[in-house]
Amino acid sequence: MKNSPNIILIMADQLNASFLPAYGNSIVKAPHLEALGKRSSVFKKAYCNYPICAPSRYAMLSGRLPHSIGAYDNASEFSSATPTVAHYLRQLGYQTILCGKMHFVGPDQLHGFEERLITDIYPADFAWVPDWTQGPRNAPTGISMRAVLEAGSCKRSLQIDYDDETEFYAQKKLFDLARRTEQIPFFMTVSFSHPHSPFTASAEHWNRYQHHSIDAPKVGPLPLTQLDKHSEWLYYSHGRDKYHVEPHHVQNARHAYYGMISYIDDKIGRLMETLKQTGLSEDTLIIFTSDHGEMLGERGMWFKQTFFEDAVRVPLLISGAGWNHQGEVDKVVSLVDLLPTILDVASDGNTPEMRGPIHGKSLRLAIEKDGAKWRDVAISEYSDMGVCVPCRMIRSGGLKYIYTHGFPPQLYNLSVDPLELDNLAGTPEFNKQEEELKTLLLADWNPEEINQLVLKSQSERQLIYAVTAQSKQNNNWSWVAQPNDHSRFVRGSGDAEGTVATKSRARFPYVAPVVS
Repeated sequence: MKNSPNIILIMADQLNASFLPAYGNSIVKAPHLEALGKRSSVFKKAYCNYPICAPSRYAMLSGRLPHSIGAYDNASEFSSATPTVAHYLRQLGYQTILCGKMHFVGPDQLHGFEERLITDIYPADFAWVPDWTQGPRNAPTGISMRAVLEAGSCKRSLQIDYDDETEFYAQKKLFDLARRTEQIPFFMTVSFSHPHSPFTASAEHWNRYQHHSIDAPKVGPLPLTQLDKHSEWLYYSHGRDKYHVEPHHVQNARHAYYGMISYIDDKIGRLMETLKQTGLSEDTLIIFTSDHGEMLGERGMWFKQTFFEDAVRVPLLISGAGWNHQGEVDKVVSLVDLLPTILDVASDGNTPEMRGPIHGKSLRLAIEKDGAKWRDVAISEYSDMGVCVPCRMIRSGGLKYIYTHGFPPQLYNLSVDPLELDNLAGTPEFNKQEEELKTLLLADWNPEEINQLVLKSQSERQLIYAVTAQSKQNNNWSWVAQPNDHSRFVRGSGDAEGTVATKSRARFPYVAPVVS
């Protein structure tokens, strides 16, 4: 069985692919990711299946699109009845370990992983259930432009605390695995919370960049009257009309974001060094990705939750044992492809029988010379806070079609319009392609049915949280690794401000909010 490679899945959080050297960025200082990219398959058109944390991760681990597993938002329960890549790998004889963030919601906090080394940074209960009936300003996580106005350097933060622990326990576990006498392959996920907002970098990593060298967004803020409905809703959900963001705020946030990437890069370098020291590097497949991207001021937008490239495209690097390709891959892929890819490599092509629908395909097909077997399609969904109807995106070849239920669609030809400024929906010359993409998008997804399912799910979870949040028998399912985890990281508190307060309290020195 030891002929099967070890597998390490390294995840960043909210990492915009265009900020990495492998994707053409010349400002970022990330030598370890740059080196990893040079020996990897670099998937240039990789997409998340949901531009927000929890549903994206559920889709990745299960190989299933979010709506098919009821992953409607960041507070949706991940059902323990859904097999994950960890279950299938255990069936193949693997030891499975989770270290870091995965944002599982519900009583199952393992989902096939035999060990979980640290707690999660965010709550596992129904505290963040959105409420579409309240309109687009509903924001149960407390997300707002404060993260931009308060951007800068700090000595410590909630995320630094968390990711330092993630690195420490991951390295410790690698040494433990190297000491084993049993010849058993392992699958370990190491998942960091950087460079997720708030935009705060340690002084060490902030100072790696000259402030004047930080680039501005390629597309500045667009007038509210020119926004599509999805973007208009996010404008109000993020409170962009309540906070006055100046150019220096944007530059500070982008500077911090670069610093946060360098911080993660240092950790990845030390993980790679640990693999060498333990003698595990030659026998290990390395996969690096992120759960979604970050708008970081493009079009005046921030965070994720949208289908524009900066939010929905993700980095994806694969190299090491069992993988015989390096270089750029121009095929359209998505995170649901990781489960079949991992199982393909782990079983050397003898993939175990899948239970239930798997929406991804092994990426080995995408790196074949002719690529004839590859569909070249990616689908992403969104129905969380900010919007008020189901939304879906399909990328096929050079075209992207965005559907917002009940409102005008968007169609972009990314081959000639990478900044997505020219909406081709409704133009005669693209009528045929638009209809074809719409048909594909709606083939397995009925927006009226999804709308009713989302509203029903929100109502039910709101009731459960309302009656349990303040009781002694609450539904705080968060994984407990240390006795004080509940007070160190974000947990359900009954109000959105609780999330903001926890993050602010953990930042040292503390920066007071700035409101116009």
